[in-house]
Parts: sequence; C-alpha cells; structure tokens
Amino acid sequence: MAFYQLGMDGCRNLEAQTQIPFLQRDEVVDGYADYQGYAIKRSESGGWRSASFILVSGSLERFAYFGIESNLISYLTGPLGESIATAAANVNTWIGVASLVPVFGSFFADSFLGRYQAIIVASVIYILGLGLLTLSTVPTSLISVSTFQGRDIVAQILFFVSLYLVALGQVYKSCVQAFGADQFDGNHPDEKKAKSSFFNWWLCCLCIGATAAHLILHYIQDNINWGIGFGIPFIAMKIGLVLFQIGNRTYHFSARQNDADEILNESICQRFIKVLPAAEDSGEAITTKTNGAKIFLRLLPIWSTCLTYTIAMAQVSTLFTKQASTVDRSLGPSFSIPPASLRAFIALSISFCIPIYDQIFVPIARKITNFSTGITMLQRMGTGMAISVMNMVIAALIEMKRLKTAEDFGLVDIPNAAVPMSFWWLVPQFTLIGLTDVFILVGSQEFFYDQVPTELRSLGLSLYFGAAGTGNFLSGFLISAIQKATSQNGRDGWFSDNLNRAHLDYFYWLLAGIGIFGFVLFACLAKSYDYEENAPKENFQP
Repeated sequence: MAFYQLGMDGCRNLEAQTQIPFLQRDEVVDGYADYQGYAIKRSESGGWRSASFILVSGSLERFAYFGIESNLISYLTGPLGESIATAAANVNTWIGVASLVPVFGSFFADSFLGRYQAIIVASVIYILGLGLLTLSTVPTSLISVSTFQGRDIVAQILFFVSLYLVALGQVYKSCVQAFGADQFDGNHPDEKKAKSSFFNWWLCCLCIGATAAHLILHYIQDNINWGIGFGIPFIAMKIGLVLFQIGNRTYHFSARQNDADEILNESICQRFIKVLPAAEDSGEAITTKTNGAKIFLRLLPIWSTCLTYTIAMAQVSTLFTKQASTVDRSLGPSFSIPPASLRAFIALSISFCIPIYDQIFVPIARKITNFSTGITMLQRMGTGMAISVMNMVIAALIEMKRLKTAEDFGLVDIPNAAVPMSFWWLVPQFTLIGLTDVFILVGSQEFFYDQVPTELRSLGLSLYFGAAGTGNFLSGFLISAIQKATSQNGRDGWFSDNLNRAHLDYFYWLLAGIGIFGFVLFACLAKSYDYEENAPKENFQP
C-alpha cells in the first residue's frame, strides 16, 4: 500500500506543480471522442483522472502475470520434474510467445477492434486461462512430487493449454498502456509533459503488483498450495477488469482509431506493391503514402539492438531464480525466502528510482537540455543498456564466488544443500535490473509509442514487447545449443542440473560481451537518428 500511495501521490503532485490549465479551460479535445462517440471537453475527461483507473487495473494485471511467470521455473522443475535446461527453455519459449502476442494483437486492435474493445477481449481470454490453470494444478496440490510422475496426461495438457491462453491474453499489455497514454493530449504542452510522466508512473504502479506477487504469491506456492497460488491471480484479474470498466465514462477514445486500417493499407502495402508512383502524383502525396512504412523501417535498426538487452533480461525468470535456490535464504531461525521472491528487489528498486527520476532528475535535466523529457528517449535507452552490461558482469563475478564457496565447503556433489552464502550477495544483480528498467524499459516504450502515427500506437508500443519476446526465444536457443555442445562425452554442461558443477558464470560473461556489442551499435545508430514530429535530434555519446 505504501508503494501504491507513493505512485498516486506522485500523480497528484505532478498535477499540482503544473496547475494543469487544461482542467480550467473547457475546450473541445481535437481528435478524441467519449465512449458514445461524441466530442469531449478537456475538463470532463482524460488526464490523470482517467489514467488512475488504468494504472490500478494494470497493477492488478501485473500481479496476476508475475504470480505465474516469475515462479514458473520452480513449478516445472518441481511438480513437473523437468531438468533445469529444459525448464529454462520452456519458460523462455512461453515468455517469448507472451511477449510476441502483443505485436500481432496490437495490429488487430489498431486495424479492427480498437484499443478499448481489444482490452476487454484480451481480459476475458486472460481470465479464462488463469481459471483453467488453477484447475490444472489442483491434482498436484494433493499429491507428493515423487508420485507426480504418474499424474494424468490430461491434466498436463490442460496446464500447458491454459498457460498459453494466458500468453494469448497478453494483447492486454500493449493495448492498455497505449490506451492509458491516449488519455493525455500530445498537442497540449502540459498534457504532453504529463504523458511522458505517465510512462514512468505506469512502470511504478506495475511494480506494486509485481512486488505483491513476489512477496505473497510465491510463498503460498512454495509452502502452502500451488492451486491457491494460481487461483489468487485469477481473482485479481477479474477485479482489474471491473475497475477498468468503471472508468469507462471518463476515457478519451481516439476519433481517428477507425482510420488505422486505411493507413496500414495505404502506407505499407502501397509502399511495397507500388514501386513506382504515378507520374501525376505530387511529391507531397508520395510522401504521405510511404511515410508509415518508412517510419517502421527506420525503427528496425534501433529495435534490433534492443535484442542484446532482452536476451540478458530473459535470465531473470530462469537462471537468476535457480541461482537463488542454491544459496542461504534464511531470515531468522525458521523462515526462508522463496527463490522467486528475490525478484521483489527489482520492483522495489524501480519504485524507489522512478520518483527520483521523475521528480528530481527530469526537472534538473530539463533546465540544462531544454528537452521536455529531460534527456532524449534514445539517451535514456542507451543508459539502460550500459547498466545492463555492468549488471551481467556483476552477476558473473557473484556466480564465480558462489561456485568457489561450494567448492571450499565440499558441496560440489551435494546439489540439494544450501551453499553457505547469503542471498544478500544476489541482491545487487536484482536491484540493477530494476535500475536498468527505469531507463531502457520506460525509454523504449515511450520511444516506440511516440515515433509511429497516432492510429498505430498500440502496434508501435508492441515493438518493445516483440523485442522482449524475441530475446527470450534467442535465450532459449542459446541455452539449448550451449548445453548440447558443452555436455558431450559425459561432461557437465554449463547448465547442469547440479548448479555447483554448472557454469552460469561463463554464460553471464557471454551475455556481457553481447551487450557491449549491442550498446556500441546502438550508440552509432542513435547519433544519426532524426525524431519524428519535430522532436529534438539525438546527440547520444557512448
């Protein structure tokens, strides 16, 4: 509740500081309509008033999602009895699908349904998947792990079907975030600043849900009952949908949403089908027809460099969690922290850093650079990529210490024994993940949202999720390929089930090298990138 109050206080403070003149001016908001399709006045809808419903429902959705995702590898290696390499690949594949679904779903939302309707449909699918997931785990809650191998195959099929229904429901992510940003008019100076802050507070509020999941749900799942641990997210998602619909009368709906399909057909299809424009076409007409495709093509190089960061981020849900399961996680004589609960430090780090960034750093930087966002979006992304590289170096050094400690205490061949090394050693790598997200996650989402036409912003925002999904697929491929190559002739591979004989440190060093390559390439691309819509030209220095 403290973090929730912090987020809401920040929102109110932002309005108080700017005095938000659009609440005092009863003017019609151009390009937007109310839920009935009528013109709307600035004083009656939109802004933080509408965004508050979206922020709370988004927080509940992240509570549900991380209640499944962050402890999934424990379920697969525990009740399902999978090996670490197989489970890690399966988790990466599922997260990859869940991250790529918003790309295709956003295309459908922008072209046909509209963002609001897409959010409702995705929520229903999401809730159905969570309900079936809960039912699929009930048998495992009543029997021991040793007898689990003989469970009904139907229950296993139901588990994976429901899991991928949850992945299908991730269309919700990009649509609801784009819909939340739509509540601020980018053509109004004060609302434009508020829109930039929305992306910061969006992440902050999502961390409230994530923190609750890490601290509450994972303890229930590991120590009480998997069925209850999956059932609570089901209830949370239903509450989130109800709250989202309560704010219906206050929302801004884009009056140009129905033009998205026409824009896609005209700008993208004609770009590739009509190679040579008609001679009578004016230069301005040609520019209009091809502008949409050019924008997406210009974003691809920047997008591709983000993959080097998302591959590293994919380890949080897999190897970081398994690494945490091997160390001493005790707090006091009788309580042990669940491995997945260490991810709470990511959310806590974000919740601590976002207010500092938004309320202290941005105003100071704004006075120096004269940019409304303090620093440019690509500068923010580049800073996050640099922190990510540093984090993988730290993770590799900590893993080297863990392996040395296991060797010194004779625990190399006792994989189930806790290495006498406090979990606090792992806290820095989780905390730095949060700091990385403050820069690159928010920066990239704002960048891809801002650099596409208004009617296609759900699709633009989904580019980040597409990068995250592709990064997870690449991570799963790397893990499988490296394990196969390093475990030949009876050797222990880098991802041996006995982590005391594995070499996660080698893999972390490899990811650090990939990250350095991506950062250098990103810096070169950023220096020559020209923003759309009169945004400031990038001047990023590596």
